Amino acid sequence: MSIGELACTYAALALHDDGIAVTAEKIATLLKAANLSVESYWPSLFAKLCEKRNVEDLLTNVGSGGGGGAVAVSAPAGGASGGAAAAAAPVAEAKKEEEKEESDDDMGFGLFD
Repeated sequence: MSIGELACTYAALALHDDGIAVTAEKIATLLKAANLSVESYWPSLFAKLCEKRNVEDLLTNVGSGGGGGAVAVSAPAGGASGGAAAAAAPVAEAKKEEEKEESDDDMGFGLFD
């Protein structure tokens, strides 16, 4: 992350926290008051981002992005218990396959070899 990007991030957060509309001019003014010089495109990029996305949503969803979670398999409603056991069998096989993929012992070398 560059200094300009970080400075504009903090400026946009400060403006949002004070309830002031986040615009390129206000970000630039805040950066100038802090004696920071950034490339001229950073304030406008952050202003456009804050215009299109809700800053509150960005703050509450920090660290929650990327990757899908595990999918739970449920037994069919009203089915016999044999059907539920058959549905559980593929799940157990999938877990075995995942464990094999995670094992690094089979590679024949270590991190510091």
